[in-house]
Amino acid sequence: MGGSSLSLDFSALRRWPDVEAENLHAVDAADRLLLDLAAEAGWPAEPGRVVVLGDHYGALTLGTLDAGVRGLRVHQDALSGVRATESNAKNLLPSFVDEYVSLPLGVELLGGATMILLALPRSLDALEEITAAIARYADPTVTVMASGRIKHMNLSMNEVLGRYFGTVSVSLARQKSRVLTASGLLPATQYPADRFPLAQSVPAGLEKPLELRAFAQTFGGAKLDPGTRFLLEHLELPDTATRAVDLGCGNGTIATFMTLKYTQLTVHASDQSASAVASTTATALANGVSEQITAVQDDALGSLADSSEELVVLNPPFHMGNTVHAGIALKLIKDAGRVLTPGGELWCVWNSHLGYRGQLEKLVGPTRQIARNPKFTITVSTKP
Repeated sequence: MGGSSLSLDFSALRRWPDVEAENLHAVDAADRLLLDLAAEAGWPAEPGRVVVLGDHYGALTLGTLDAGVRGLRVHQDALSGVRATESNAKNLLPSFVDEYVSLPLGVELLGGATMILLALPRSLDALEEITAAIARYADPTVTVMASGRIKHMNLSMNEVLGRYFGTVSVSLARQKSRVLTASGLLPATQYPADRFPLAQSVPAGLEKPLELRAFAQTFGGAKLDPGTRFLLEHLELPDTATRAVDLGCGNGTIATFMTLKYTQLTVHASDQSASAVASTTATALANGVSEQITAVQDDALGSLADSSEELVVLNPPFHMGNTVHAGIALKLIKDAGRVLTPGGELWCVWNSHLGYRGQLEKLVGPTRQIARNPKFTITVSTKP
């Protein structure tokens, strides 16, 4: 298949159901450059040979379909990205919605792939986890084309790709973006040993250290986040509590801590990241509390009914991708307020300079401060 010109109106792409704002975009110059260079390289003629990884809101997926590729396989860690891509496909390319399938990272996704388009992840660990999976499952002739904004790229990314591929080249810059192209897959005997999930044992004020586990696309990896550490030092739940919700569970630190400290407790752990859900499950297993924790991939708490929970614990993110933005935190706080029963409590730790107290009062209810240090504030908000 030769290089096809794109007719897709990228300006019509939306982030919905993710947070939308003037400074948050569904497509960037790195997406456009990657699609252009893939077309110049020549799309595989045989259907089912192209895979898209890390697409944010569907620009790469829809752009590839618009170029004539069929049988496309796609992996997106964030549920918001999966749903935005589905929505954009239905609205902009309705006749092609059956020409792509969303799959988890593994052989079904990558088997037989000869061209892979990758939006470079933020962390080197995530890049290595993805590259290792490509090397393990893709066709030996596979070429990986990975794009990013120059300000978020570094030479270590070339080094990660170079552990698995004999050739790594760098494109010319365009609109502050570049593409790394990796080809010539090395023999499997030369690959590094599989490091995932990452593992770390950390003290957390319990009889035994917490055993943290994290797959690489989980924010923060297998570390105890400083805000979470502060929260755990002050978290005091009612002895009568039998169920809690860990909203934005990440590597499962909070969910696991609660079940170890309050042995009667079961926890519903929720995160939009598939990697985080797998990490929470692995952390629960490593600490012997897997029967008490149920980890689910969800858009905030979309799978829980209104006024159904008495206790929610949250350490909200303060960024969306590479952009500092309060929108995602406010979305999570609002949904926590929705699912709480009257009298139910939201325990929240947040960066003190962000001043969330007013929003907590508005979106949940009366809010009291539990503790504060130079960086973080812990509050409890009660649903009226």
